[in-house]
Amino acid sequence: MIEGGRTAEQTRARYPDREGLVERDGVHVHYEQYGDGTPVILLLPTWTIVHSRMCKAQIPYLSRHARVVTFDPRGNGKSDRPKEPALYDEREFALDACAVLDALEVQTACVVGHSMGAQRALVLAADHPERVSGAVFIAPAVPLGPQSERAHAIARFDEELPAYDGWHKYNRRYWSEHYADFVEFFFAQVYSEPHSTKQIEDAIGYALDTDAETLAASACGPALDESEVRRLAAKVRCPTLVVHGSDDRVRTPESGRLLAELLHGRFVLLDGSGHSPHARDPVKLNMLIREFACAAPPVARPRTRSAGRRALFISSPIGLGHAQRDVAIADELRK
Repeated sequence: MIEGGRTAEQTRARYPDREGLVERDGVHVHYEQYGDGTPVILLLPTWTIVHSRMCKAQIPYLSRHARVVTFDPRGNGKSDRPKEPALYDEREFALDACAVLDALEVQTACVVGHSMGAQRALVLAADHPERVSGAVFIAPAVPLGPQSERAHAIARFDEELPAYDGWHKYNRRYWSEHYADFVEFFFAQVYSEPHSTKQIEDAIGYALDTDAETLAASACGPALDESEVRRLAAKVRCPTLVVHGSDDRVRTPESGRLLAELLHGRFVLLDGSGHSPHARDPVKLNMLIREFACAAPPVARPRTRSAGRRALFISSPIGLGHAQRDVAIADELRK
């Protein structure tokens, strides 16, 4: 079921303190703010196939330590869905980010860009340095180094193919007739880690909030080529962090490492992680983002002495009842 441009979802762990729309050249973009004060962390949208709920695992934690701002990309969520590819230029997304910051009266933010969001973060940091205090790039979608099978398939995006297997499903003609099947294939590649059923189901729901025509327009929007990436990276002066999974099947880890070299920033390789580690391994990513954006490591809790070993149990209410029952049975057996 769609409600207000978004699939109806379960109760959120954290609701926005403020939300609204900004308008640029006739395109409305929906934004949300969580928390207040400083620092400000701007979670940039990634490819139009998903909207800002893609960052739902970051918002509750980070908003306890900073003001968190998100916005839906043009083409999905509660934002407008233009059909002209030119309106999906990477600089349009960067200008949308500036408009959102202006609406919230934010001068400077630490920007976080995942996948295609990395291109937007790069444009912001290079062309609008006064707005960016630092930049985090997660699985950056930049044309550096060896590219994945996806990059080769997109070269035939408009062709009619004899078969649409594997990454050849990344094709305008296939999307027009089999959009749902492409979405299922795509997110199975994004979440290459075992036991990713929930993340895949969530992402499919986000993708079904838009349509094949809109996604095709976004896929054909002007993106950054290698020379432009290198030119922009040379202009970046703020601190940077690049995080990439070793098992990324959408963008190669080498592209992330090369971007970190160009930016003279820190590079973190996550062993076994896929293309969306912030959704699949949120605790690790949240800690990295907080440490980087807030420039202070989390405060360690003092240890307390215990006569024996201890364990932390994480459970649903029903599961807790089962655990209490099992402990009672164990006590009786000991007797």
